[in-house]
Amino acid sequence: MSPVTCPECGEPATRVHDRYWRRLQDLACCGRPVQVVLQVRRLICENPACVVATFAEQVDGLTARHQRRTTGLRSLLEQVALALAGRAGSRLARALGAIVSRCTLIRLIRALPDPGIGTVAVLGVDDWAKRRGQSYASVLLDMDTHRVIDILPDREAGTFAQWLRAHPGVRLICRDRAGGFALGSREGVPDAQQVADRWHMWDDLGDYVKKTVAAHHGCIKDHYAVLKQTAAEQAPDPFRTAGQATAEHAGNRVRVVRTRQRYEHVQKLKAEGMRIAAIQRELRLAPGTARRYFHATSIDELVAGTLAGWPSMLDDHKPYLHQRWNEGCTNIQQLHNEVKALGFRGSYGTVYAYLRPFKGKAAPPAVPAPPKVRHITSWIRRRPDNLDADEQLKLKEIRAACPHLDALRGHVEEFAKMITGLRGGRLDAWIAAVRTDDLPHLHAFANGLERDHAAVLSGLTLPYSSGAVEGKVAKLKFWKRLMFGRANLDLLRKMALWN
Repeated sequence: MSPVTCPECGEPATRVHDRYWRRLQDLACCGRPVQVVLQVRRLICENPACVVATFAEQVDGLTARHQRRTTGLRSLLEQVALALAGRAGSRLARALGAIVSRCTLIRLIRALPDPGIGTVAVLGVDDWAKRRGQSYASVLLDMDTHRVIDILPDREAGTFAQWLRAHPGVRLICRDRAGGFALGSREGVPDAQQVADRWHMWDDLGDYVKKTVAAHHGCIKDHYAVLKQTAAEQAPDPFRTAGQATAEHAGNRVRVVRTRQRYEHVQKLKAEGMRIAAIQRELRLAPGTARRYFHATSIDELVAGTLAGWPSMLDDHKPYLHQRWNEGCTNIQQLHNEVKALGFRGSYGTVYAYLRPFKGKAAPPAVPAPPKVRHITSWIRRRPDNLDADEQLKLKEIRAACPHLDALRGHVEEFAKMITGLRGGRLDAWIAAVRTDDLPHLHAFANGLERDHAAVLSGLTLPYSSGAVEGKVAKLKFWKRLMFGRANLDLLRKMALWN
């Protein structure tokens, strides 16, 4: 009889204590479940210092301690669980001939040992929301292999610094602009080089560009007001009549009529001495709606956004309508169908109310509404060759109308060249150029770059970025939704480490 090695002390044993039968579920054959029945020996450990008195022999590649499945079937179920988690994995396993519950699959995932981390030279870190706005965790990535190596339970600097001290060897850390990871990196590995992610720099710049455009949007409105006044002077009567007709049509909308009736009802109850809470219960209004109607001094405060005070959906299509009208197409139904094909979502009545005063006359030159802040921000941030001819023309007019936005466009273009060309040597000159212009919001962005100067300079010079980490965060969100209510952090961590 061949000796069997004791799993505790490693000494060979030949004395048999007893024998017993084991029944193991194995991989299915032709879609049918297979059960392996074998007789195994229980042996006595002859080492007096060993804490194990008896132990059962195992068949390599087939059995394992305390298992009722073969090694092959357990490996298959682990792969199914890692791919599909609970319910979906249970359905697939049943189709493969292995009947197993969703809870068993989740237990198999949790029982997996953590894979070895080893030495990580280039580390990527980012946070992700366990519950948005309430709790967050951090994902750590080996940037050389793009493998998730660990997940931390929070995004605090102390937790990250403690992990770095426990895993020496990190030379470079890729992170976003968050201060917590910057502080944790300095505390955990002071000698490591930090790299700020370029996409986050560009995204942060976009926020400041939007604030700058919003601050100077009045210049654009004034420019378009002058153009509109000039067009009105060329043909005042039909143009003014069309505008009045559009405003009247807006005033007759169902929403405006309902708002006017509700306002009159609230004011009547207010005159009778009722308080806001009583009016809210009487008319079944939301608290904010009741307060707004109660404190309004006139109906104009409530319907200003519906009437001519705000841009109309038709504004962007007025030049096209004027052009087609002057070309001889006076069929309003046809024109309504044409602008609907161009993206207009309004009703036929809106188009009819606007074009009716032009019957028998030529349409005056139309001036489109001023571009919105988000559109101007998009044009300033995009490459010139990605703008169509109309957008390039509008951006040129905007830059000519406002010198601040003209300077902003130049600074954004230079920063984009630094990002795409990895020209970090131009950073100091760019910051100095920004400070010479009257752009307070861009000054704030430059101040943030200076506070994180070393990491920003590395991000604009080295080829590393946090793009791979962002991809893993997206996968974490997928696994979280895949497991529904069972997505605890320990389970998500196992899924991330083994996938």
